[in-house]
Amino acid sequence: MSVEADIRKLLADNEIVLFMKGTRSAPSCGFSATVVEILEEYVDAYHDVDVLADPALREAIKSFTSWPTIPQLFVRGEFVGGADIVKEMAGSGELATLLGRDPKRPEVPDVRLTPKAVEALRSFMDAPGTPIVRVKVSASFQYALDFDEPRKGDLEVVGDGYTLLVDRPSAKRLEGTVIDFLSRPDGGGFKIDNPNEPPSVKTMTVTELHRRMKENAPFTLFDVRTAEEREIAAIPQAIALDERGREVLDGLDRDAIVVMSCHHGVRSRAAAEHALKMGFRNVYNLEGGIDAWSREVDGTVNRY
Repeated sequence: MSVEADIRKLLADNEIVLFMKGTRSAPSCGFSATVVEILEEYVDAYHDVDVLADPALREAIKSFTSWPTIPQLFVRGEFVGGADIVKEMAGSGELATLLGRDPKRPEVPDVRLTPKAVEALRSFMDAPGTPIVRVKVSASFQYALDFDEPRKGDLEVVGDGYTLLVDRPSAKRLEGTVIDFLSRPDGGGFKIDNPNEPPSVKTMTVTELHRRMKENAPFTLFDVRTAEEREIAAIPQAIALDERGREVLDGLDRDAIVVMSCHHGVRSRAAAEHALKMGFRNVYNLEGGIDAWSREVDGTVNRY
């Protein structure tokens, strides 16, 4: 089946299709994130396609629509446009007409500050009073926390000694969130515990990896380097991420602990991000790669 045929099948099988950079839960560009935020005001479900995962598809969809940029939105098989057009249609009411539904009425999210967080905010204020703070979370779950004044359309969360201002796109993403403050010698910082946040790549040090090996803790280590590099130096237990290694990875339970390694930790991060897109939830990037392993764990391993 050709790529164009794949596109036509996607459009036939799904009422709303968004070709974007990244995914709905983790957009990889601001324009894609904008369309995601707008769509989520109207619908709960739609089909998103990450063009970054398939270069052939990325070029094919541009040819299919004669439209040079991504994202591209389709509704009932018809091409709507990119980010600017979708934004204009939302503002004019045309998008509601096209989708056959009005924007969803936003609900005030269940989000709260701990007493330590409230105390920290008060310490940052220029004068006594109740902290009024804007909390914003983007489609890619980047956070902003700033003192502000209420604006039209804000949802207000009134807590014990504080008020939080939340915009409509952020409201759903913040449901169930707890904001704490952790004190440290450098002054500390806010810690946001959000149950809606998708899994992200975690960092594992070589000393932590070594400890896990000694304790026979469960994990699977993959090496994304070339065969020539692996001939020079290798970490025990590492599985080459070649064709066989990809079969091993694909066969693992999606809750398994997966560790990606390379020379210095750059290529392995890209592999770790791909593992997340495959549905794995406990993915680690080996900080410093095999070079750090040689320096900090096993000096007999060659450096190059």
